[in-house]
Amino acid sequence: MPQIDKPDSQLTAVKWRFPSVHPEGRKFTLIAAVATLVMYGGVSHFIGWLLVGLTIWVAAFFRDPIRTTPQDPSLIVAPADGLITMIVRVAAPPELAAQMSGSFTRVSIFMSVFDVHINRSPIAGRIARVAYIPGKFLNADLDKASEDNERQHFLVTRNDGVSIGFTQIAGLVARRIMAFVKEGDEVAAGERIGLIRFGSRVDVYLPEGTSPQVLLGQRTIAGETVLGTIGQDRALTGSSQ
Repeated sequence: MPQIDKPDSQLTAVKWRFPSVHPEGRKFTLIAAVATLVMYGGVSHFIGWLLVGLTIWVAAFFRDPIRTTPQDPSLIVAPADGLITMIVRVAAPPELAAQMSGSFTRVSIFMSVFDVHINRSPIAGRIARVAYIPGKFLNADLDKASEDNERQHFLVTRNDGVSIGFTQIAGLVARRIMAFVKEGDEVAAGERIGLIRFGSRVDVYLPEGTSPQVLLGQRTIAGETVLGTIGQDRALTGSSQ
């Protein structure tokens, strides 16, 4: 009987491994660990054990798991882990209006303090714009947070001119937004582009003619969950159960 070749994906086993801690979080983990040792060794065992939990949480907050991103240039992948809390039609943010015209479907992803906070590029291309805007620290779940809160806009442009804008938005607890990239950098889809400390939101602006392929209440995985396919206008329906 002739042998049938199987795709590599059916022949290779992938094992789970504990996520590494991002370098940005190692100093915070070290500080928490030192405070734990000091408290446990000379002040209070009870508080020391509480700080053990805090140290573990800090390390977990800055975890940086490996993600597998589909390599289809027409796909827009989620830039953040979290919960889809809003899907609305809006104009482009004023800071990106010069490069983005028309109306857009804004998909908002809320990141709790338990979610991975490393943000990734939704498409491959060149970083055409990075704009940091100081602001307030309102609840990131509120619609007006996209206009009032501290935020950082990114615009990624493909070689064919198609651009996708997305925004990091600080929340009640978040006090620092970081970018790992600058204008002019080339990025791959799913590549790490920034981080927000501690709990926040990311908005993605899908261009006209591109319907979201996610639903309210759905959870996303940064670099893996497909938010939409450029040029595909097909609405989804679903139910929570």
